[in-house]
Amino acid sequence: MQQANIAQPLPRQAGPAQGFVIQIASSLTIMGAVMVAPMLPKIGAEFGAAAPQAAEIVPLVATGPALAIALFAPIAGLLADRFGRKAMLVLGTILYGIFGFLPATLHDLSSILLARFLFGCSEAIIITCCTTLIADYWIGEERSKYINRQVVTIGIVGSIFFVIGGAAGETSWRYPFYLYLLPLLLLPLLIRTLWEPARRLEQTTQAHEFTRGEIWRTVLSCYFMIFVGMIASFVVPVMAPGILVSLGVTSTSLIGLCTGLGLLATLAGSIAWPTTRNRLGIAGTNALMLTLIALGLWLLTCAESYQAALAAVAIHGLGAGYLVPNLMLPLLTKLPARYRAKGVGGFTSCLYLGQFASPLIIIAIAQSFGGMPRGLTSAISVWAGFMLVLAALWGVLSLVAGSRRRQPAAS
Repeated sequence: MQQANIAQPLPRQAGPAQGFVIQIASSLTIMGAVMVAPMLPKIGAEFGAAAPQAAEIVPLVATGPALAIALFAPIAGLLADRFGRKAMLVLGTILYGIFGFLPATLHDLSSILLARFLFGCSEAIIITCCTTLIADYWIGEERSKYINRQVVTIGIVGSIFFVIGGAAGETSWRYPFYLYLLPLLLLPLLIRTLWEPARRLEQTTQAHEFTRGEIWRTVLSCYFMIFVGMIASFVVPVMAPGILVSLGVTSTSLIGLCTGLGLLATLAGSIAWPTTRNRLGIAGTNALMLTLIALGLWLLTCAESYQAALAAVAIHGLGAGYLVPNLMLPLLTKLPARYRAKGVGGFTSCLYLGQFASPLIIIAIAQSFGGMPRGLTSAISVWAGFMLVLAALWGVLSLVAGSRRRQPAAS
């Protein structure tokens, strides 16, 4: 009887309090890049003389943590299985504060990049544990709802801290790094609100509903789409500051406001996603998403004023808001429960690998158009064209799926 009483709290039902804490903790990953991106021109100006390759290296200050997340996320999942999701989430938050603040005290670009890489490992722990806790605490539509809320919260917090980071960096690019100490205040909430979930076996038929071929096609398509989608999505926070500077915008507050608007626009896409998905289906929503992202990128390359850049990043952000929930849902739906954690780990790796690869791919394409920064807009236009091709393919798949659904009714 005593053992039964001890086990009783484990399967308790999670609610809004747990959802809120997990959503806030999840948003720490977007803070990892958005507070730094407006500082890239200033960091480049300070280290440009000492580092001849600063134009190519400085963007890695923003995207380097994404590589660490891509590489470390599977390991973080193994650690979470071994030591518990809650314990690893608490540890990850502590390391986040330490390594996030560290660049403010460093005076060498290589040391800053190393600190940012270690910072990314802490982010990998946080996002892996948060996403896994959502899958552990909720099932079915409740799980989809909290996945979507996670994306919305990330967009809100990211847009806010884009502006805050830009304002904090007006005097010195080092000041925004002090803000990474703030998440340490979240530790009491993590400890008091969350619990280690019971390792339950879900009694569903999902493991047998889909063939192995269907599961693999879904997994691989979701991995590929999140990778190329994040390359396009991260063009705005990483490359838009350079475009704005070429337009004569040098204020880090205005740069932060512009890129923050793009993140804020993702909220509209995330909020509209359930309705759009119900009307267009997954394939149709993918086609719309890719079209909006491509259109936003093309308009950004054509922008001749700050106001035009604002409109471009808003359209781009609207499309980017569909990205994660529309690709995560089929993955969680078709993966058997025993493979879900591994599948989410792979998804997370592809997501952040796309973030890291974004500036590298754009810079590589730019070499065919005169190098950086001369070929930047042409390179972005090329990637926008690639996204439009993918949009057309998903549009065809959507029409085919709609035709198949109508055939039984017609017969």
